[in-house]
Amino acid sequence: MQFFLVSFIGILLDIVSFAIVARILLSWIQSPGAGRFKMFLYDATEPILAPFRRSIFRIGVIDISPIIVLVLLDLCKSLLICTVNYLFMAL
Repeated sequence: MQFFLVSFIGILLDIVSFAIVARILLSWIQSPGAGRFKMFLYDATEPILAPFRRSIFRIGVIDISPIIVLVLLDLCKSLLICTVNYLFMAL
């Protein structure tokens, strides 16, 4: 059960990371056909990015908050996996 939960959370964090990367890439492309998909990605990722965007300054016109969030998501995933592995190795 614990391994299922860890795998599920890891996959969920990967999906969020891919959504943020897709949002970054689509922000560079101006295509009329991607409007709904862009809005879906915006709606799905903005609650995660907004607090970081408010607290992290911009570098010129570059918003580095998605990069910070991607690093933190990867760190959380790694810490979760290492912690669970450590706990179950001790048993």
